[in-house]
Amino acid sequence: MGANASSIETNSDDRLNCLALKPKLDDIPEACVALVLSYLDPPQICKLAGINRAFRAASYADFIWEPNLPSNYKYILQELLGLKVDGLFKKDLFAKLSRPKPFDGGTKEVWIDKNNGGVCLAISSKGMAITGIDDRRYWNHIPTDESRFQTVAYLQQIWWLEVDGDLEFQFPEGTYSLFFRLQLGKVTKRLNRRVCNYEHVHGWDLKPVQFKLTTSDGHRAISRCYLDNVGTWVQHHVGDFVVTDGTLPTKIKFSLKQIDCTHTKGGLCVDSVLICPSSSAKQLSSC
Repeated sequence: MGANASSIETNSDDRLNCLALKPKLDDIPEACVALVLSYLDPPQICKLAGINRAFRAASYADFIWEPNLPSNYKYILQELLGLKVDGLFKKDLFAKLSRPKPFDGGTKEVWIDKNNGGVCLAISSKGMAITGIDDRRYWNHIPTDESRFQTVAYLQQIWWLEVDGDLEFQFPEGTYSLFFRLQLGKVTKRLNRRVCNYEHVHGWDLKPVQFKLTTSDGHRAISRCYLDNVGTWVQHHVGDFVVTDGTLPTKIKFSLKQIDCTHTKGGLCVDSVLICPSSSAKQLSSC
């Protein structure tokens, strides 16, 4: 009996020793963890960083985040936004850039795509030149929580529609797409429900609007589209442009026009212009 009990105790000790010797995630060297993380995209890295301390520490390795940062990250953070980058982990720089940062008096925002580090920009209606914007018979700036800028330009009625904008920015090399975010009808809230007012919507089925894009290095695009998106925000594709030298600033001009004075048009909300890598923009195109 005693011998059997002793045998059971010995087997239990052996099992405990085996369990103690069994490898655990904490036993993986931090350098190996970092190497594995370097093959993942940013959201996956951040998710695995929550596994344990070793994964969290490894996720701060600069060589993991360097390829995910745009080539112009110092230009954005230091020259454009006036922020310091010295002494910060590349992961912290990525986190700063992945949140939209306002500049130019709050009329523009810049951020990077969390999945691939692509640079995106938005220009508000207040950052563009709109013919007649100071005359309340034609235009008004109205507040809304449906805009990232919390305000849009609303057209009641006009003969000559002309919205112009420009931007000078140091883009990384690549192909970019430009969109106008527009909606027909003015949205309000009643009893916490979204209600669209179509009172001023007219004239958009008679002639198409014209979108235009030009850049300082010779790229030019023109597109035309009939507006029919009543009560729905749509990103209207203006065109694409290619940046071949990421060390130089690119000057961009863009416009939205319908200057046929044979009829009036109205009920249009102009929110913003979006510029983003073309690889991320396929799902945004409307016309």
